Amino acid sequence: QWVYNILEKKAEADRIVHENPDPSNGFVLVPDLKWNQNQLDDLYLIALVHRREIKSLRDLTAEHLPLLRNVLQEGKEAIVKRFGVPGSQLRIYLHYQPSYQHLHVHFTALGYDAPGSSVERAHLLADVIDNLAMDSMFYQKRALTFPLRADEPLFKKFQEAGKV
Repeated sequence: QWVYNILEKKAEADRIVHENPDPSNGFVLVPDLKWNQNQLDDLYLIALVHRREIKSLRDLTAEHLPLLRNVLQEGKEAIVKRFGVPGSQLRIYLHYQPSYQHLHVHFTALGYDAPGSSVERAHLLADVIDNLAMDSMFYQKRALTFPLRADEPLFKKFQEAGKV
């Protein structure tokens, strides 16, 4: 509900850094709650797409390339305009598995070791775009490894199935 409240401007409307209102290819860019916005060395923003049917990386196909390219280009432009941080100094990625089931993209300062920015969980947006351009169904076909904590319900399901 938190995501929908932001997208509908029922919450955090004053925190929006950038919005592309297009219902198909648009998104809202907001500072992540983990970033206090007092310094740039731990810059952290989230792009929330307007499309509600895209839950995670697994849902993406070549059809979504215009959306992903918009997020990449407009997100970088908005961050350099507002904070003076160029795109070359950003890490721009999606999590798999995501912490909530609504497609969102993380923008962090390159030097900041943000939680979940490691290779086991983070998929660089530029790589996602390239993979989908080569194969529209890349993320439906590819095996994706990801870490799980021992107390997560999904980990328990893997244990019960004898997969761990």
